[in-house]
Amino acid sequence: MGQDNSVISDDTPAVTLAERSLAAVADHIKSGKARRIVVMTGAGISTAAGIPDFRSPETGLYANLAALNLPEPEAVFDLDFFKKNPKPFYVLAKDLYPGTFHPTVSHVFISLLASKGLLAQLFTQNIDCLERTAGIPGELIVEAHGSFASQRCIDCKTPFPDDKMREHVARAEVPRCIRSEANGDGRCDGLVKPDIVFFHEALPSLFYERRNLAETADLALVLGTSLSVHPFAGLPDMVPEPVPRVLFNMERVGSLGTHADDVLVLGDCDTGVRKLADALGWRDELEAKWRELVGEEEAERQLQGMTKRVQNEVAQLASQVDQVLHLEDKDDDADDEVNSGIRDPGQSNEEGPGTGREGNFQATEGAGSARVGDEESPFEEHNIRGEARRMVSNGLGLEADTAGPGGDGWAKPGSESQRQTNGP
Repeated sequence: MGQDNSVISDDTPAVTLAERSLAAVADHIKSGKARRIVVMTGAGISTAAGIPDFRSPETGLYANLAALNLPEPEAVFDLDFFKKNPKPFYVLAKDLYPGTFHPTVSHVFISLLASKGLLAQLFTQNIDCLERTAGIPGELIVEAHGSFASQRCIDCKTPFPDDKMREHVARAEVPRCIRSEANGDGRCDGLVKPDIVFFHEALPSLFYERRNLAETADLALVLGTSLSVHPFAGLPDMVPEPVPRVLFNMERVGSLGTHADDVLVLGDCDTGVRKLADALGWRDELEAKWRELVGEEEAERQLQGMTKRVQNEVAQLASQVDQVLHLEDKDDDADDEVNSGIRDPGQSNEEGPGTGREGNFQATEGAGSARVGDEESPFEEHNIRGEARRMVSNGLGLEADTAGPGGDGWAKPGSESQRQTNGP
């Protein structure tokens, strides 16, 4: 919305909150000043449930579609492709259909807000229906990208029964319209599709009817989204200053962090939500409600899954840090040799002729080009050593928050380009 995305200075005082912290947010809620909370969620809120995001290499759902020989992975959510070949979508739907996965602590926290009369509206990009499973009333949910909650014929728009849809999805079979000549309207036999927004389809009218509720919020919570899919991505910008906005995410996104009352809780969603519940004095209630809903076995699975994901992320981070620091050391050694006359200034760090600092090094797999020592390093925004310490101690939650009920999944937000959720 034309605003500067520079992060607010630490010296800038908060306006509405006592300070930019979760404790201050909790005080704001407990004081009764936050009675119309608007929540916005993306794929990261569901990853701890076991639902992979869509675009992560090797683990993303798009990567798993390679065996179906699609022209491109995104074709599975392209309406024109679906009309020609709906089978790949139903192969994917079998893995995503409601009932397969269970809500996370973050879903249940939002349900807790609703039960306390504090939730004005939930806007979600996700199609997994876990909000409904968590007990959030349907009238408080706007599924901006649709969901599996209903389905209909793409031609005549006749609704298709839920029980029959479940049977077809379980067999990965393509359902057809149930309208018959006996209805007096003639047989249709059109393809049936869940009410999920495919590429190039319009968002549900309810999204446009209710998005102005963001302007009336007295507190906004943003969880697990890259805020890269419009028009959903514009919702946080509709929240007026100085209304507090709290981001629970692996990284800063959008304009979050540019307002005086923005609070950034960087790390996985569930760990951040648990910290807010602690500050509110709701932790025991939250944990009990979550475990009652999902069962002890699923609760432990999510917690154990988080521990494994954290360990993998730590190992990956350590490898990246080692590689980057190794490159820096090689570069420093080369400078020392040039200064001492051992190496010609034009000779590279590798054997044979080279171009010295101008040679591009691949710092880490997937990290892009890392020209260590010049302005185009992908690590220019953060000191790599400080970033490693921050991620290990905070973002990855390896300390008290991972023990018992104190921690949950590493919820890496899915990249959402053009039109995607925990969905397409």
